Amino acid sequence: MTDTDALPDRGSDGRGRKDRAEGNVFSRLALFIRQVVAELRKVIWPTRKELIAYTTVVIIFVVVMAGIIAALDYVFARGVLFVFGG
Repeated sequence: MTDTDALPDRGSDGRGRKDRAEGNVFSRLALFIRQVVAELRKVIWPTRKELIAYTTVVIIFVVVMAGIIAALDYVFARGVLFVFGG
């Protein structure tokens, strides 16, 4: 008996691994789609106001970070030109 034989044949949800591998491709695909729909029903979707606020925060953050990177790139480029001549 090997070490892997001693391990229980259970997934994190308690069902056996063999249960998930049974069936043809189409039945497994249908099961996957049903599980995805079930998970999407659990999602708490943001309101329109929250979505606009979150989007605004992300866009402002990206613009600020792009500005910081552009400024650092400019400073380092000028430094390299100063050190090595140009």
